[in-house]
Formats: sequence, C-alpha cells, structure tokens
Amino acid sequence: MISTKIFYLRSVVRQKAVISSSIIRFRTITQAASAEKIQRIVNDISQLTLLDVAELNQVLKTTLKIPDAPVMAYGAGPAAGPVQPNEEEEEAPKAKVQTIFTVKLTKFDETKKIALIKEIKNIVEGMNLVQAKKFVETLPAVVRADIQKDEAEKLSSLITAAGGICEIV
Repeated sequence: MISTKIFYLRSVVRQKAVISSSIIRFRTITQAASAEKIQRIVNDISQLTLLDVAELNQVLKTTLKIPDAPVMAYGAGPAAGPVQPNEEEEEAPKAKVQTIFTVKLTKFDETKKIALIKEIKNIVEGMNLVQAKKFVETLPAVVRADIQKDEAEKLSSLITAAGGICEIV
C-alpha cells in the first residue's frame, strides 16, 4: 500500500516536472519571438526620418490616449541656465483668433423698451412677451452664446436698431 502511494507521488512529481519544463521551453520560445518582434520594430523606427518619428509620436499619443503633458523624472530640478533664443523663436507667437462669441445686452433706451422687448422675443427661441420683458428688465443679460462672428454682429445690429446697447464678448 505504501509503495503504491510512493509510486503515485513519484509519478505526479515527474509529471509536474515535465509540465514545468515544457512551460519553461514555451516561455523561452515566446521570449525569443517577442525579442525578434521588438528588434524588427527598432529596425523599422531607426530607418524613419525625424518628421516620420514626430508623426508616429502623435499617432501613438492619440491611439493610446496619452496626454500631451511633459514627463519629468522623479526629483528633476529646473533646467540649467537660460538658453539663448533662436531667431525663429524671437518672432512673437500668433495671437489666438476668437471664433466663438457671446452677445450680451447691457443697456437700453427707455423710450424704445417695447420695441426692444419684441425684438428679444423674436431673437430668442421659445420666449414669450412676458419672459422677454423680464429678460430686458434684468440687465446685463446674455442674448446668445457660442455663435459665429457674423451672426453675433447681425444680432448686435438688430438689438441696436431696436434701442438696446449690447456688447460682443
């Protein structure tokens, strides 16, 4: 009875040894395949131009959803000394061009209040006369937000013609 148990245990141990050695062989084969794959990627990247590398960088950032924040090593201090700017860098950076505007009613002419209320009712969708009256009386108020420049100028001219004073922000 004891000899059968020992025989069984010995066979189990041998079987596990065979399985573990096959796993080790499999891992070695897998590691070799991944090393080849990585070496192939390194060779492909080393043949790229700087512009191609920059484009690859952008594609990887968008694909992997990596933020554009600079990565600093732990304990990294400030840069050493000021750097002399190049002639290209001396040019002033282009100012941002505002593309989205907000039309804001700031004041109105008391004699043209009724005309302004009617115009506000027509401009703002879903507003009745009572709401338009409350809107005009609680100034300053935003008439429309997040609109293009030409539409903002058109609204401003309509409000000005109706007796209101507005600003485009």
